[in-house]
Amino acid sequence: MDPLGNPVIRDNDDITIRLAAFQWLSEMVEANGDVLPRDLLQRGFDHHGERIHLMAPQGIFKPRIMKLPISITTTPKGPYDDSFGPDGLLSYRYRGTDPDHSDNVGLRQTMKKQLPLVYFHGIIPGKYLAVWPVYVVGDDPISLVFRIAVDDASFIEDGSEKSLVDDSVALRRAYVTSTIRTRLHQRSFRERVIAAYRSQCSLCKLRHTELLDAAHIIPDRYPESQPSISNGISLCKLHHAAFDSFIIGVSPDFKIHVRRDVLLESDGPMLRYGLQKLDGERLVLPAAKQNWPDRGALEWRFDKFRSHV
Repeated sequence: MDPLGNPVIRDNDDITIRLAAFQWLSEMVEANGDVLPRDLLQRGFDHHGERIHLMAPQGIFKPRIMKLPISITTTPKGPYDDSFGPDGLLSYRYRGTDPDHSDNVGLRQTMKKQLPLVYFHGIIPGKYLAVWPVYVVGDDPISLVFRIAVDDASFIEDGSEKSLVDDSVALRRAYVTSTIRTRLHQRSFRERVIAAYRSQCSLCKLRHTELLDAAHIIPDRYPESQPSISNGISLCKLHHAAFDSFIIGVSPDFKIHVRRDVLLESDGPMLRYGLQKLDGERLVLPAAKQNWPDRGALEWRFDKFRSHV
C-alpha cells in the first residue's frame, strides 16, 4: 500500500490483470454470446481478492488498483460521436475537451507502452459488444481523438507489443479492425431488430433470444439494402432459413405466404405446425410503427418469392 492506503501496482501486475480480464471476457462470451449486459461488465471479476470492474459511466475507465485505463466504451446515443475513419481505424473521442484530462493522459500512456485494452461498443442501451485486444495507435489533440486499432488476441504474449510497431503489425491490425467493423454492424442490426420485435419471432412468437435472428428483407449484399430496423424482421432460426430459402414469403400487407409445393407436402408435425399453419397469418409487428417492415422492401422481396412459387 502507498501512504494513502492505495495498492501499489507494478507493471507486471498491470499486465497480469489485463490478461485475466481477457480470459474472463472469453468465458463470459462463451457462456452468453458476444453481446454482454452492462451490469455484468460493471460488476467485473475477482482477481486475487480484488474486484476488477471493467466499465463505469465515463468512457475511459481505470480500475482503482490499476495505473492506467483498461477499457474504453462507446455508449449508444452517448455524447461522443465515435466512428471509423478513412483509414478504417476507430476514431475515439477524448474525455471532454482538455487533452490533459487525467483520462486522456492515461490513454495516451497506454499508447506509449502499447498496452492492450478492451473496447465496449454500445449496441442498444444496456448491451455491449466486447472487443479485445485494442490498441491506441494515434493521438490527435487538435481533433480531440485517439486512433484505435483491433488486434488478433493470439499475438498477445506478455500483454504488450513492441513499442515500435512495424509494418506487418500495422497491416494485421488494419485487417482485424475491418473485420470487427463488419461484426459491429451485424450485431447492432440484430440487437436493434430483435429489441423492436420485443424479443420474439414475428411468425411463431418464440421468445428464446438465443434462437432468434434478425433477417434482412433486402440482403445487405444489394445496394438497395439499408441497415435500418425497417429492413429487418425478427425470426427464429427455422423461419429465418425458410425466409431466406423462399419457402416463406411476406407480402407488403404483412401477410405470410408458404410456397405452394410445401403446402402440398405431407410430413410430421414440424412441417404442419411450423410452416404450413402459417399460410395466411400476419406478422407480429413492432409496437413502434416506424419500425414496421418497409413496404417497398417487402414488395422487392415478395417479387423474388413469387418467382420461386
